[in-house]
Amino acid sequence: MAAIVYGFKKIAPFSSETEKSKTRFSLIIPFRNEAENLQALLESIKKLKYDSELLEIIFVNDASEDNSETIIFEAIEKSKFSIKLIQNKRISNSPKKDAVTKAIKNSTFEWVVTTDADCEVPENWLKTLDAFIQKNNAVMVCGPVIYKSSGSFIESFQQLDGMSLQAVTIGSFGLNNPLLSNGANLAYKKEAFLKVNGFSGNDHIASGDDIFLLEKMKKAFPKQVHFLKSKEAIVSTKPQKKWKDVINQRIRWASKTSKQKNTASMFLGILVFLVNVSLLAIPFLMAFNPQNLFVYILLLSAKIIADYLVIRQVAVFFSEKIVLWKFLWLPFLYATIVLVVVFGSFGGNYSWKGRSFEKQ
Repeated sequence: MAAIVYGFKKIAPFSSETEKSKTRFSLIIPFRNEAENLQALLESIKKLKYDSELLEIIFVNDASEDNSETIIFEAIEKSKFSIKLIQNKRISNSPKKDAVTKAIKNSTFEWVVTTDADCEVPENWLKTLDAFIQKNNAVMVCGPVIYKSSGSFIESFQQLDGMSLQAVTIGSFGLNNPLLSNGANLAYKKEAFLKVNGFSGNDHIASGDDIFLLEKMKKAFPKQVHFLKSKEAIVSTKPQKKWKDVINQRIRWASKTSKQKNTASMFLGILVFLVNVSLLAIPFLMAFNPQNLFVYILLLSAKIIADYLVIRQVAVFFSEKIVLWKFLWLPFLYATIVLVVVFGSFGGNYSWKGRSFEKQ
């Protein structure tokens, strides 16, 4: 955890300043039954400060059963940007990878940017990304993502959990061994995507369009994969409303872990699991071995303080405040969810976006 904080601090904040925009982006947004969220996304896209000649937007409909298409058709008529709507064609076990691949085949520009339909993008997002690309010899740029939170119990948990993942993401980039990325804020050169054969080799796994592509890119272009640490590039995403969906989302994430070839990622996953099992054991040890109560309290305090210090670093970057009393319940809740997710991922079956997926 100290290494994560060190790596986080090593990544210098970036400011776009006054660079004249040059990069041509194809913004790809797969969606399925997102009528509830599309309007907010489209409003944020409308506010983008970027040359309309340098941007095309491709929405990919993945068998939606609501009025998502109608919302997009209305936006096409009013938008200053070029917006396309295409239909996904399932050729693998991963609908999202199929959608991104088809959109890239239908794209015109040199750089691909992806986000999700339940996100909102900041107005200087692409301007900042363009300036970063001009100053760095990059083929892939990963960006920051934050969960929105109204302060409710379930939303606060997801925001704190999301910040812990961002800590690992940014910290691992600072340590020159990127472990995570997020498809809600990801950019890469189209020619680089084609050179590494896109999602080939992992398209039988339903999730992981971001992680597996990151692994391929850093292997093929070890010095050209970067993280854009900029407040102007923070994409916000909506949290899940039900605990069942929170669990399913994390089982979906965990289902790809065993398929990763990165030893550090596997080690980190095992370490997180063992630490959280130990954490849940502490209350029982306190009860049955009271003579060592002070030791257990010390270990528990150390864990909570370490978690707090790591996440606080990230919270400052995202301009979010951590309320300490709310934070205190996080370690035990997180540990419980880790166990549920790990055992749930052994079966490998989960539901997402109205579909059921099985372990491959």
